[in-house]
Amino acid sequence: MKTASRRLWLLVLWLLTLPVVVQAQFTFTTNNGTITITRYTGLGGAVTIPSATNGHPVTGIGDSAFYSCLSLTSVTIPNSVSSIGYEAFGYCSSLTKVTIPDSVTNIGSCAFYYCNNLTSVMIGTNVTSIGDRAFFSCTSLTSVMIGDSVTSIGDYAFYSCTSLTSVTIGTNVTSIGSGAFYYCYGLTSVAIGNGVTSIGISAFYSCTSLTSVMIGNGVTSIGINTFGYCSSLTSVTIPDSVTNIGSSAFSQCTSLTNVTTGTNVTSIGSRAFFSCTSLTSVTIRDSVTSIGDYAFYACRLTSVTIGTNVTSIGSGAFFSCTSLTSVTIGNGVTSIGDYAFSSCTSLAAISVDTNNPAYSSVGGVLCNKSQTTLIQYPPRKAGTSYTIPNSVTNIGNDAFGCRSLTSVTIPNSVISIGDYAFCGCSSLTNVTIPDSVTSIGDGAFSFCLSLTNVTISDSVISIGDGAFSSCTRLTAISVDTNNPAYSSVGGVLYNKSQTTIIQYPSRKVGTSYTIPNSVTSIGGSAFGECTSLTSVTIGNGVTSIGSSAFIDCTSLTSVTIPNSVTNIGNYAFNYCSSLTGVYFQGNAPACGVYVFTGDSNVTNYYLPGRSGWTNPWQGRPTALWFLPNPLILSNPRFGVQTNSFGFIISWATNIPVVVEARTNLIIPGWSPVRTNTLTNGSSYFSDPKWTNYPGRFYRLRSP
Repeated sequence: MKTASRRLWLLVLWLLTLPVVVQAQFTFTTNNGTITITRYTGLGGAVTIPSATNGHPVTGIGDSAFYSCLSLTSVTIPNSVSSIGYEAFGYCSSLTKVTIPDSVTNIGSCAFYYCNNLTSVMIGTNVTSIGDRAFFSCTSLTSVMIGDSVTSIGDYAFYSCTSLTSVTIGTNVTSIGSGAFYYCYGLTSVAIGNGVTSIGISAFYSCTSLTSVMIGNGVTSIGINTFGYCSSLTSVTIPDSVTNIGSSAFSQCTSLTNVTTGTNVTSIGSRAFFSCTSLTSVTIRDSVTSIGDYAFYACRLTSVTIGTNVTSIGSGAFFSCTSLTSVTIGNGVTSIGDYAFSSCTSLAAISVDTNNPAYSSVGGVLCNKSQTTLIQYPPRKAGTSYTIPNSVTNIGNDAFGCRSLTSVTIPNSVISIGDYAFCGCSSLTNVTIPDSVTSIGDGAFSFCLSLTNVTISDSVISIGDGAFSSCTRLTAISVDTNNPAYSSVGGVLYNKSQTTIIQYPSRKVGTSYTIPNSVTSIGGSAFGECTSLTSVTIGNGVTSIGSSAFIDCTSLTSVTIPNSVTNIGNYAFNYCSSLTGVYFQGNAPACGVYVFTGDSNVTNYYLPGRSGWTNPWQGRPTALWFLPNPLILSNPRFGVQTNSFGFIISWATNIPVVVEARTNLIIPGWSPVRTNTLTNGSSYFSDPKWTNYPGRFYRLRSP
């Protein structure tokens, strides 16, 4: 008894000397006496990472260590940890709070990616870099303090942190990555420290609640789309350190009313202030040498003074600045792009320094120096008629666009009329194109709503697409019979050989039109805004239908497309609001984009036996088109095949069709060859005995 008790006592003592056994929660690696956690295997909840394991300090949280740990609610990181790896806490969707200790120097890429319940982050005082996408789509994150230790904020670091309301960027940050705060639409203010020299592409793009931004004196360049679509931003002061305002830097900042540029800005990029519709004033300093394409498109500017060192003004730079009343161009400008001042409907005069070597102003009208090219006629210039000077040989692109002009006299010196030259001259009633003109550009007289007739001389050898489109009162286009390139048939404009229909006058008498079989191409905008047309018959020779060919034909109810058509251009039948059926005789043609936009009632019908059709097709439903009579289709299976002659019969589903044949058409008598039942509306017929006859003719009939 005594011996047994002693053995039990010794056993207990031995057990007490054994280590305590617990369930492991981490896997890790050891390197040079330090530990990096590679994977968390516990149950989640509130987790404390140990500062040491097996006598070694825990210095790293490895790549994907807690990745997609959905039950993790909080984590305590010890002061021993210096780095947080790639995707370390990615997709920890229940994680609400993180304190990053002072020991951490690097937050890896995607470290807290899609932690969408994370509300706050405390970043230690020694973190130097925040990696790409570190807090990507942390949609509940309301605030973050980026300390002075941080030198770089990675690309898309805080992308779509939609609850983030304010950000203070430390004084030692030198670079803000592309898209760093992209789509943080709750962000109301930003202070960018003086240490920042580079702001990446789209860094604050679509921060729609951002009302103010302080840009530090260290920034040298504002990148592409940096503040694009910051629609609540009201004013911006660009410091003297900035030399370049990038493309679309403030595009669509629709509340922006005032911009002051620094004294060292040399270039304003394309679309830099595109559609800043509240912008009423801007000072373009003497340091600026170039203004990019559409830089101030649709801004509400009332006046512009262009600095003496500006050498180039891009295409459309001030396009549609409808409040702009006057423009002064300095003597340094040597290049003005097309449409630079187009659609500036309040513009009364354009002044040019008399010492400018490239441009001049004649009665407020902008011309080149030699006055051979008329560049821009101010839309609000006094008077309803204008005689173009005899020195002019070229009328520039979109040169006019004046709603008050009722007549324009084009002298015999003019040889070319540019694209959209008179587009939107809605009061212009008639135009005589002199014998000197050889080319008329795209849309040259489009939307001349009062234009009733046009006469084209024998000298014109080039007419662009839609030159007379949307002229809603145009009844006829006449062409001199000696013209070598063009002709007119019943007031409709064709090329000389009548293989291309160029323009059908919008107000031509009649509600229907048959396109001749000689036509192979329907030109761009050829029937645009022919609102009285209810039907159009397209000839069997047509192979292509151009872009916007039938756009806004609002009375057109149905169209039959012959099997010869292989291509239909962009927007071909847009906004044909009465169109209910388009009937295709051939295989599905190649198509551009948005062929039927605005035509919600359209159904595309196709013949049984034709290929390439899907449901929907071009965004509209399709259905079989059952013919009143059987039809032999012309396609690659028509004609001589291996040991036979054949073709596809199209009609209606499960209806029998008898194929008959005869050897000539003089001697009467048709003989039945075979009865075909049309499965899904079509059937293939072949005649292996066709070589037994000197000639063979076929016809179809019902049984």
